Amino acid sequence: MFTTSTQIRVRYAETDQMGVVYHSNFFPYFESARAESIRELGFTYADMEKMGVIMLVIDVHCRYLRPAKYDDLLTVKTILKELPVHHKIEFHHEVYNEKGKLLVVGKIILYFMEANGMKRTIMPAQLLEKLQSYFG
Repeated sequence: MFTTSTQIRVRYAETDQMGVVYHSNFFPYFESARAESIRELGFTYADMEKMGVIMLVIDVHCRYLRPAKYDDLLTVKTILKELPVHHKIEFHHEVYNEKGKLLVVGKIILYFMEANGMKRTIMPAQLLEKLQSYFG
């Protein structure tokens, strides 16, 4: 299993009239955390794009357990429970507040796609190689 944590401070513009993070703003938090988790492997989305591979979101799920509020420092945990072997990669996310309370859980499924032609493809070999050690 591969797990990373990314901290995000809630900005005023991300909240509703009640000072609570608007529900759709968790998806950019998840995206930032995914990008940072890949960066921790020494790889980036830009690296993949240079190889002609993009990651297309095909399914999202989010469950809201407790509110996040303006100026909260959130920890977004990103988890890969399985090593991707085909064209699909599944990221699980958990969002915690500073007190360690679980606020939100999410799951995002992406497909590896050829940038030219939009056909499904496999994970770039360089990224697969970096992930394999976490899945013994």
